[in-house]
Amino acid sequence: MSEQPSNRSRGLVSTETKVTAIFVILALVSVFGTTTVTDSQWIHFAVLLGVGVIIPTLINEWRS
Repeated sequence: MSEQPSNRSRGLVSTETKVTAIFVILALVSVFGTTTVTDSQWIHFAVLLGVGVIIPTLINEWRS
């Protein structure tokens, strides 16, 4: 007899990880976009931190 796969093995990548990965990619693209507008290092850092870390964390916390 074959056993049904557990719920845990159906999705190899969690939804939280997918959200974070999408926002990390978006953050990198945003930083490259801000380099065409300004040379200010702290703005690049703020965009990278805000879009790549803070926003996905807030979304994942809101969803759970």
